Amino acid sequence: MTQSTAVPAPSAGSVPRLFEPVTLRSLTVKNRVWLPPMCQYSCFAGDGVPTDWHLVHLGARAQGGFGLLIAEAAAVVPDGRISPNDAGIWNDEQAEAWQRVVDFVHSQDAAIAIQLAHAGRKASTHPNFYGGPKGVIAEADGGWRPVAPSAEQYPGLALPAEMTKDDIAEVVAAFAAGARRAVAAGFDAVEIHGAHGYLIHSFLSPLSNHRDDEYGGDFDGRTRLVREVYAAVREAVGEDMPVFVRLSASEWAEDDWDDQGFDVEQAAELSALLTAEGCDLIDVSSSGNVPATIPVGPGYQVPLAGEIAATGATTGAVGLLTEANQAEQVLVSGDADVVFIGRAALRDPAWPQRAAFDLGMDWREAPYPDQYTRGAFRASH
Repeated sequence: MTQSTAVPAPSAGSVPRLFEPVTLRSLTVKNRVWLPPMCQYSCFAGDGVPTDWHLVHLGARAQGGFGLLIAEAAAVVPDGRISPNDAGIWNDEQAEAWQRVVDFVHSQDAAIAIQLAHAGRKASTHPNFYGGPKGVIAEADGGWRPVAPSAEQYPGLALPAEMTKDDIAEVVAAFAAGARRAVAAGFDAVEIHGAHGYLIHSFLSPLSNHRDDEYGGDFDGRTRLVREVYAAVREAVGEDMPVFVRLSASEWAEDDWDDQGFDVEQAAELSALLTAEGCDLIDVSSSGNVPATIPVGPGYQVPLAGEIAATGATTGAVGLLTEANQAEQVLVSGDADVVFIGRAALRDPAWPQRAAFDLGMDWREAPYPDQYTRGAFRASH
């Protein structure tokens, strides 16, 4: 599919697909332009408690018209953080701090989810800030020993400890506890982070999972953890709240490794299983588990989302989606049910408002807060 294909402006009275509502269980979201989770590394006290930065960062994009926002990866245990500056949801103080963010987003007629995460073998690193220190934070300097399915390090990072079955059971319980806190904080949905080389993804991939017990080996063994986490989270949140799972549907390993790793065929099979169990959306990303040559370009991950969508799963697409017509075409073509606008949203918190104008919507129908209608994009301007 050519991602630059132009989409005609909607006819008078019609609504672009981007701005049609979507309903998942008891939640109806006003449009299909969603904000993906993007780590901010801004819990500078090292306690995992979200700050004013998170309120303003997410609040601005709620004002900007995003239908649903997913708050960044929130660790379900302290040792599950990527860096000491990561957000968390492993205690009640964190949940209470998230609540004021949730309340403001709701005041803007937007929905908000939180991503439940464990960094696995990519934990205990410096925040990914330009010009800052890189790599591992040693235990002597306040870091911690990461854990993984097997004692195999991500290149350049610390050697992880292989998890025992008791360790695995504790992590499953921690995801469930984080989900219960998300409910208490008022979130509308939760997303399980199973992508980008973090703990769950490292279990999914034969490139990082070399276990010979029921959590390794074949497809059934390698997917056991994510299926157990999903079941525990579903029980924790009940039947009304949507639960999403983010997957890396390709490791782009063909040119650099002897094994393709966790590829799109396996991701499609897993997505079908999770959907049958009641998972409400598969958020389709890629890569992160091993260094690889990635064909980055506009919409480069959309074909992966299309293959997941073909299984019948409700699907979200992400990956250098920057233009309104491009994003609209993803939905019109059936490659996804929603689109996630990430880096473009960091540059432009009001991306949905500009997209509405570009797709021919009248400004009175576009997602503006009352306070901002004086600055609305108009054809006469």
